Amino acid sequence: MRLHARVYDGPNDMAGAPPVLCMPGLARNARDFELLAPHVAQQRTVIVIEFRGRGESAFAKDPMTYVPLTYVQDVVALLDELGIDRFATIGTSLGGLVSMLMAATLPGRLVGAVLNDVGPELQASGLDRIREYIGAGGSQPTWMHAARAHSELNGAIYPNYEIHDWLRLTKRTHRLTAEGRIVTDYDKQIAAPLRAPGGEAAVDLWPVYRALGDVPLLILRGELSDILARSAGEKMVAELPRARLVEVPGVGHAPTMDEAEARAAIDAWIAELPKA
Repeated sequence: MRLHARVYDGPNDMAGAPPVLCMPGLARNARDFELLAPHVAQQRTVIVIEFRGRGESAFAKDPMTYVPLTYVQDVVALLDELGIDRFATIGTSLGGLVSMLMAATLPGRLVGAVLNDVGPELQASGLDRIREYIGAGGSQPTWMHAARAHSELNGAIYPNYEIHDWLRLTKRTHRLTAEGRIVTDYDKQIAAPLRAPGGEAAVDLWPVYRALGDVPLLILRGELSDILARSAGEKMVAELPRARLVEVPGVGHAPTMDEAEARAAIDAWIAELPKA
């Protein structure tokens, strides 16, 4: 199937450095990184992934392939096509889970990771909230209508956002159809595995998390997150030698990583990555 990624070339003197893969959350796409990717590309090549069923990537014929292990296989196919051996990752939510799975299945290849509001221990309340809205919703006649609907659904996540912030976020997460309506920019069937029998079965992700080993690891947590508890983030730091936890104030799940606190933490993390 056709899969899409954006490539931002880094500086010439960093051509041999491991690139940074940016991977979005469950219902998101490459536009999540429209500001962060060019910033990181000042220091090294950036590749922004769009998982199957999102953005410019094709929808899957089998909705049961909308699972993390398939996403890992898709990303590995891209790495192989581009001839990339070693890499770092910045992953939001689902993208962070994919990062951990890649660390476990591709030993020695991942040289650093940012886990944005995700970890091996997730809160049930947040997961229930996501199951309720994912794959639901209709269309809106204008971007302003869509932004207001988006703000009503997610106001608790970004309580300090003004309407211009919601418009920016809505244009990252929605698209204009040929009929002139505004809809979410993903295949609604991505919800199918979450609602299948056994889709809620608990899996112990701590061994997968520990596979990150001693690489530079930044854990970002939204202060208001209902997915990653502060206690879980602190436990993650205690488990790995180079893990650092930074809390982004005033936001829930998940920080956009455009926040000043998140950007400063990411800059410090990049400085720790190997240059060759």
